[in-house]
Amino acid sequence: MAGVGTILKQAKKMQKAMEEIQAGLENEQIEVSNGGGAVKVVVNGHGILKSLKIDAEFLKEDAQSVEETILQTINDACAKAKAVSEERMGQATGGFNIPGVAGLF
Repeated sequence: MAGVGTILKQAKKMQKAMEEIQAGLENEQIEVSNGGGAVKVVVNGHGILKSLKIDAEFLKEDAQSVEETILQTINDACAKAKAVSEERMGQATGGFNIPGVAGLF
């Protein structure tokens, strides 16, 4: 059985790795497009919307279709960001489910 000192050392190492991952996710650029490229969204690794581009021709479509495509694209980008974040955090935690860590991403 590992001593308390060893466990604390490992916990600090894991915390540092998680902090580095969080900083990296801030700069991560995740791009998703839908509607044949008519709507493009970029979010960071935390799922924060960084840019939204809509083709001018696509805006001529019916409003409901445009709105649905925009929402779907944003949701897809946020889901992708969440998956990237969970994967990176899982690497840092060795796959352990640590309470409170899920709230970080």
